[in-house]
Amino acid sequence: APKPAAPKAAAPAAVAAAASAPGAARAERRVKMNRMRKSIGRSMKEAQNTACMLTTFQEVDMSAIMALRKEYKDEFEAAHGVRLGFMGAFVKASAYGLQQLPAVNAVIDDAKQEIVYRDYADISVAVASPKGLVVPVIRNAQSLSIHEVEGTIGELALRARNDELGMEDMMGGTFTITNGGVFGSLLSTPILNSGFGPQSDILGMHFT
Repeated sequence: APKPAAPKAAAPAAVAAAASAPGAARAERRVKMNRMRKSIGRSMKEAQNTACMLTTFQEVDMSAIMALRKEYKDEFEAAHGVRLGFMGAFVKASAYGLQQLPAVNAVIDDAKQEIVYRDYADISVAVASPKGLVVPVIRNAQSLSIHEVEGTIGELALRARNDELGMEDMMGGTFTITNGGVFGSLLSTPILNSGFGPQSDILGMHFT
């Protein structure tokens, strides 16, 4: 019996038309991933594969801190030489919360089957860089004043913009804060930054 004819590979008409359209730009570019991008991607995927992640959403009244910032921002900058933003308050509030609830700042050591409680708060803060978001660490945030936190954030952000941050600047965080609200994000489910920590929690802030 004759064998059935193999089906013909038919290109979709829309694709063929687009490819032949006059002036159609169909160029592609390939860019090597740098070490940092690869490490961040590997870390986030590892967190998805190994952690039981749960996201909860809370609404916070920011009116009091917004009023405080409006009243004292000029005086604060004149006294300390750094701007008074909101992130300093978020970092200090997070550091305080981590000390009040040690389990939130703890991790499990699988090899020894132990829970490791950390009495310090090394908080990773997401900042923009030419190569995307990076998460440098503010060390010992529990011991810093608000102006010291704001100064450290400003320094890290400047180094990020100048592409001067190294992997060592992102290692060892115990907790992460990411602010999707600056991009207009309303809600999200941030992924743990566990590959550089390890970490058990992440705070995502959003726009309302």
